[in-house]
Amino acid sequence: MPRFVQFGAGNIGRSFIGRLFAEAGFEVVFVDVDASLVERLNARRGYPVVVKQTGRHDEVRAVQGVRAVNGRDTDAVLAEVFAADYAATSVGQRALASVLPVLAQGLALRREAGRPALDVIIAENLRGGAELFRQALGGVAQGSPPAVGLIETSIGKMVPLMPREALEQDPLQLFAEPYDTLIVDRKGFVNPLPPLAGLKPVADVLAYVDRKLFMHNMSHAAAAYLGWQADPTLVWLWQVMELPQVVAGVSRALAQSAAALLAAYPHAFTAAELDEHAQDLLARYRNQALGDTLHRVGRDVPRKLAREDRLIGACLLADRFGLPCDAIARAAGAALSFAAPDENDRHLPADEALRATLAVQGRRAALAAVSGLSESEPHEAALLSACLA
Repeated sequence: MPRFVQFGAGNIGRSFIGRLFAEAGFEVVFVDVDASLVERLNARRGYPVVVKQTGRHDEVRAVQGVRAVNGRDTDAVLAEVFAADYAATSVGQRALASVLPVLAQGLALRREAGRPALDVIIAENLRGGAELFRQALGGVAQGSPPAVGLIETSIGKMVPLMPREALEQDPLQLFAEPYDTLIVDRKGFVNPLPPLAGLKPVADVLAYVDRKLFMHNMSHAAAAYLGWQADPTLVWLWQVMELPQVVAGVSRALAQSAAALLAAYPHAFTAAELDEHAQDLLARYRNQALGDTLHRVGRDVPRKLAREDRLIGACLLADRFGLPCDAIARAAGAALSFAAPDENDRHLPADEALRATLAVQGRRAALAAVSGLSESEPHEAALLSACLA
């Protein structure tokens, strides 16, 4: 069997990337530092993905023929990289610092042994992910010919936090929505494209990375922030999507982002395609069966208000083309009041720190600090005002 090595056995790694390769007939090997998760995967050699969709019975997809190695066992990881036909990472940007040195060693071993180049799918929703990997991997990514193909992606699949009772029933199961499109940079592959259902190779992957960030991520967060502002007693994302004022606000924000993306990438999208994408997102946010919470969608407010991230970044993109972004800015302002707790009535430390900053410095100074917007730059000062209007 062809072998696929997946760094990261979390939500996206197991419910999406690993599952697609398993269903395509690959032996899937997960690399993860969670020893108990590795042990469970090796004991069962599979796990269920439960597809949740309102109005339909749950569809259980049994992912089989998988195994796992502990990411701290360097020799074992190197052996898997050496033998792999494809690989992917879904570990989060912070964990890449631990993963990439080992990957570089494995690629060097392949090169020394005359093994073919390895295509690595960067399933991290990183803007400029291929260049980040290229720099971190060093010579094995920069030689001629390179020992690796670096494939940027746009990951649009939504996977909710698993309810405690579901994990008690089966700690390996995952809930997921039906969406299964994997958008990849077709130019990044050195070898033929893998035969995956749902694979969508595109010529300008940056356009799709920005679409994911400035439409999907932006509107997802906007729904949580505007919904919490409208009714802080609500828990679920689908509940706020039943509030007409929230739907109207999110729809306007999506339209403004779509206009900015069309101006930035006229070769990649049409207005009709972006509108269709917006309507699909709004429908997916109404999926009651998925059980997505406001806490999961809106948490980590400082990161989501960062200059290059979904809200402020979308506003700056619109401003670059002289386009309005007041609806997006309104959602960014609502984020400053967001305080939806998790099921144990807890908040992320970063969100608690932001609330402490707000109490001391006030809304404008706190937003300027987390967003990096400058009061001395007229356009940015105007954007701060628009967020707080």
